[in-house]
Amino acid sequence: MATLVSTLMIPVETQVREMDAKLLLGCIAAESGFPVIIGSRAFLHFRVGAIPRGVYLAKSMRSLSIRMFDILRKLGHEIVAWDEEGLLREADAEYYRWRLSPVTMGQVSHLIAWGPDDARTFRDYPGYYGAPIHIAGSPRIDLMRPELREFYRPEVDAIRERFGDFVLVNTNFSKVNHFYPELSELKKAIAAEGTQGANQFDIGKGRHKLALFEHFQGMLPSLCEALSDCNVVVRPHPAENHGPWVGMTKRCGNLHVANDGNVIPWLMAARALIANGCTTQVEAAVLGTPTVSYQPVRAVEFDFELPNSLGRCVFLLDELCTTIRAMAKGELGPLDYADRRKILDQHIAALDGPLAAERIVRVLEAEGYNKRQPPAAPISDCVQGWGHNNLRTMVKRINMRRPGHRNNLAYHAHRFPDISMEEIMRRVKRMGKLLNRFETIKVTQMSKHIFRIRT
Repeated sequence: MATLVSTLMIPVETQVREMDAKLLLGCIAAESGFPVIIGSRAFLHFRVGAIPRGVYLAKSMRSLSIRMFDILRKLGHEIVAWDEEGLLREADAEYYRWRLSPVTMGQVSHLIAWGPDDARTFRDYPGYYGAPIHIAGSPRIDLMRPELREFYRPEVDAIRERFGDFVLVNTNFSKVNHFYPELSELKKAIAAEGTQGANQFDIGKGRHKLALFEHFQGMLPSLCEALSDCNVVVRPHPAENHGPWVGMTKRCGNLHVANDGNVIPWLMAARALIANGCTTQVEAAVLGTPTVSYQPVRAVEFDFELPNSLGRCVFLLDELCTTIRAMAKGELGPLDYADRRKILDQHIAALDGPLAAERIVRVLEAEGYNKRQPPAAPISDCVQGWGHNNLRTMVKRINMRRPGHRNNLAYHAHRFPDISMEEIMRRVKRMGKLLNRFETIKVTQMSKHIFRIRT
């Protein structure tokens, strides 16, 4: 009898940010013999009880995942995890409180780190139980490397056709301007001020984020006036409410709001980027897009040092307009590459050499997942995990019909819009052409939002 190999489950929460990178990872894994299942995180979770034992690639280890991790382990799956938000970190104690849980960390078999600093953060976590840490980088960065960034050339050309010369303003205010206002975590913290258990850090962070949000709105009319011969495109965070930004387009004729597709082609097409405390600033630094880190208000304890250090820091509106106008005209470029690379190397592996996706697959191969399945769980655990997942699925599907709920179908569609098998296959072929591989890759649709990748 042939030995069964581990099925690799690759959940995607925010399609525009994660899907292309995880497709790359899935194709490389499939070439190494892994059966790969990829798609909407929510819909993949509904199916885990019917998926052969394998490896689940988790994108976070927050306390919100405790129940799902428990179900996965009871069903006999193993968990390999990274933190998709690992480049944006407050001081360790606050990062640990927001992003990690000792319960979820205890369920993880292997940890993937963006780079050396991310690995250090995992090791220092009080709830770290010794799972091997692999500094492999992220497939998201692979798509920004010279050998793959041309994957986005059709989108770059389409964006330039649509907007001409433009400056990109990337926002990161979902915690105070969420798609569903009741899910704005830091606004809830502010509202709880004065009550028992109110967290002072969250209150301060919330006030700081709100101040930045208001400054960014107030900045746009002056910016649009300073760039009267150039368009300004606001790209809100995928979880943000677009309303406040769209409302401003009525006041500024050269202002537009768009967040379709991955951010990489937008950064490649833009004359310059304006942002504050956003992963996009790191991505722009990798790509070489001129960047302004706009800091009209500052707070050492709340600002994200890494992204802001990779752009030209400006603090006043007049200074912003002067700097960005010079960038739009091509008179001022990004920070010197050597300076950017010195910072990036502390935080991101696989900027050259083997792709991060290849390094991650090597971790899975070294553990033998491509030659065996994880050990079967006791039958009592399997039955319990299967029952818990069916109950969870039933509750989640009910919540999908509830307006304003975090699992609502409208919010799911906002983060994971419909995508066809043919579109996925087109993306695979474009990646394959650049890398001279993936000729044998096949994609089939298993169910709504869920796809299988195989050779």
